[in-house]
Amino acid sequence: MMNYITDLLIHTGKDRQKMNLYWNMLGSFCYAFASMVLAFLVMRVAGSQKGGIFAFGYSTVGQQMFLLAYFGVRSFQITDTRQEYLFGDYLHFRYLTCTVALLFGCAYVLFNRYDLEKTMVIFLLIGYKVIDGFADVYETEFQRIGRLYLTGKSNTFRTILSVGVFFAVLVLTPGKNLLLACMMALLAQLVGLYVFDIAVLGRYRIDYRWSKRRIKKLFFATVLLSISVFLDFYVFSSAKYAIDAHMDDTASGFFNIVFMPTSVINLAAGFVIRPFLNGLTDDWNEKNFDSFVSRLRMLTGIISGLALLATVATAILGKPVLWIMEMLLGSSYEGMLTRYSLAFLMIVAGGGFYALLNLCYYVLVIMRRQKEIFGVYMVMTGAGMILAPAMVKRNGINGGARAYLILMVMMACGFAVCAWYGLRCGKRMAQEEDEE
Repeated sequence: MMNYITDLLIHTGKDRQKMNLYWNMLGSFCYAFASMVLAFLVMRVAGSQKGGIFAFGYSTVGQQMFLLAYFGVRSFQITDTRQEYLFGDYLHFRYLTCTVALLFGCAYVLFNRYDLEKTMVIFLLIGYKVIDGFADVYETEFQRIGRLYLTGKSNTFRTILSVGVFFAVLVLTPGKNLLLACMMALLAQLVGLYVFDIAVLGRYRIDYRWSKRRIKKLFFATVLLSISVFLDFYVFSSAKYAIDAHMDDTASGFFNIVFMPTSVINLAAGFVIRPFLNGLTDDWNEKNFDSFVSRLRMLTGIISGLALLATVATAILGKPVLWIMEMLLGSSYEGMLTRYSLAFLMIVAGGGFYALLNLCYYVLVIMRRQKEIFGVYMVMTGAGMILAPAMVKRNGINGGARAYLILMVMMACGFAVCAWYGLRCGKRMAQEEDEE
């Protein structure tokens, strides 16, 4: 039976490129859609308190530990077509990062002294997301050997399996048992990991050898970028952490719903930015600064325009949208979200600045100015640790939204200044080379 399933997964038909595109899009959509609506559905089925616990465990601390397990290695592995590192190196390195992520997650929940149920639910969700991080090493290898469609299939079927099991248990058990649902979802994740990743990759000639020397080299090649991504997500989520620490689980659930537009904004910004990255990189490497600045101005204008449009639309339609969400959640939620229309507006505006800072981030990566990136993240992490708790204590959810907006504006300004400075340095160095 297992061999039959693996054969079905591997089969492509005549057009592998078409299958790569189709399954990658479907897998990305399933994963993103599940991440966006899961907490909303848990609130609908199990109530605001359990929904808040799930939202924080899944989309905040769970995602934070996913990033630690992931460790920014995907881009190295995908582009390592000359096998500088063997799959065994990537696999054993992922063993280490996933173990560290689980230990950090365990320390986090114990340090916060939640009640027993919340502690177990959050740790199970951390485990669920760490398995996602571990599966990534297999799914990236699929892409490295030219079979991106297998990555898409894994994302699609693992998501359907684990989410399906989770909701079946949550809906059918007496009292809407969130703890049992998370436990069964974790087991479904493990089954999906084996069926859709481990067993499938076993059909190909993969080198599982590894060496400590190569793993050490891989660590130093990725550590700075990984820490930067980890800190970026902390700053992005600092208001969520503050609400969990200083308010109740229901508030966490409501803030997560108000926060949902950021996912859409980030997705849209990615679609705008990514097609131009190769052109920006070529312009910079060839010292074609006029074209580089022209592309950058165009992208800044597009993203700023879309962000302004989204903010104006939210100012006009935000309250009706929140009212519709209340109706979808059920009559018991009437009036509970519309009171946060101002917070909703600030979150959308902050999401626009986050899209702009992502553009500046890519520019700094192209300029190879990782130290400036790391420096901005370090400063903003400190700001987030101070600002978000203070504003949440003072103004609750509205304070959290205001803190998010202020932090995104500050971080966007920091990256913009670094990008401007990097451009000046690049022009000056090019001029000095011409004079020589």
